Amino acid sequence: MNSLLKRQIRKYLSEELKNNEELTTFLNAVNLSYNNFDEQSKMIQRAMAISSDELFAANRKLQKEADEQKEVIEKLKSVIDTLKFYNLKEEEQAEVVELTGSNLVDFIDNKTKEIIKMNKQRQSMLNELSHQNQELNDYAHMVSHDLKSPLRSIDTLTAWLSQDYQETFDDSGKKTLNLIRSNVEKMDTLISGILEYSTIGKNQLESYDVDLNIIIEDILNSVEVPEQITIKKSNLPTVQGDKYRLQQLLQNLIGNAIKYNDKAKGIIEIGVEDRNTHWQFYIKDNGKGIEETYFDKIFKTFEKLENTPGSSGIGLSIVKKIVELYNGKIWVESKITEGSTFFFTIKK
Repeated sequence: MNSLLKRQIRKYLSEELKNNEELTTFLNAVNLSYNNFDEQSKMIQRAMAISSDELFAANRKLQKEADEQKEVIEKLKSVIDTLKFYNLKEEEQAEVVELTGSNLVDFIDNKTKEIIKMNKQRQSMLNELSHQNQELNDYAHMVSHDLKSPLRSIDTLTAWLSQDYQETFDDSGKKTLNLIRSNVEKMDTLISGILEYSTIGKNQLESYDVDLNIIIEDILNSVEVPEQITIKKSNLPTVQGDKYRLQQLLQNLIGNAIKYNDKAKGIIEIGVEDRNTHWQFYIKDNGKGIEETYFDKIFKTFEKLENTPGSSGIGLSIVKKIVELYNGKIWVESKITEGSTFFFTIKK
């Protein structure tokens, strides 16, 4: 019992009651009751404190969930706005869709079904395009074979005529025969280029370590480099790729640099720069140069700036297609009479 309360009670008791044992028992009972109430009060306070903490934590959790739901709703609204912009018809765009409750669910469900339907249609179109592409590739092979056979016969017959009737043909006749053989050679080169272009990317691209220094050496040993042209080569890296395709790529670019160099002292530089995520290669020459108007045109099929014998107009389009197989880019920088630099990238 509170000591002040006990003293106040005893203050008003007679001496007889103060010494009465029954009263002492009574006061002890009151004291126990008071202590019990105090303990219960403390327990209640503790319970209230615990409940308050739990309520605070629960409130924070609910607030967080509410914020997350709000964020989801905002994202759904953004998705729906996008769907409405791209997929709704004009009359549907005029309608206002209430983004609440079942309307929201129905709207998303309908648009999901539309997207699935569109994806199925797109896949069907891709399958059809793949089938047509295969047919075109087969057709290219068939046409190439069927055309090359008579071309070889024409070339052989004109060669026989030139040999057997060498004394009979005058200068005009000989010139005509040479023109026929020259055109046959051009046609053969063109057919080979078409066939080569059609096969790039048809089969799965192999990937393994390829030392480009060895590739360059093989190319320089196989092509005719005029005496007035000097080729400078930096140390090139080993890349992941297909040896045959990379050789095609480099051989076309080096061949063009040699073919279109008109300087008394021609210089061709082959080098590379490390761009962290990829290698940036360059083949630079001091040749004729290219007008800026033709920077994009030269990479298109059958486009060529000069009617050069032995040129099919497909070489740079093949180069571009190979570079793109490696997810790279190719471009040219050039000035007339000063030369050109072809750049291409390959990821590490």
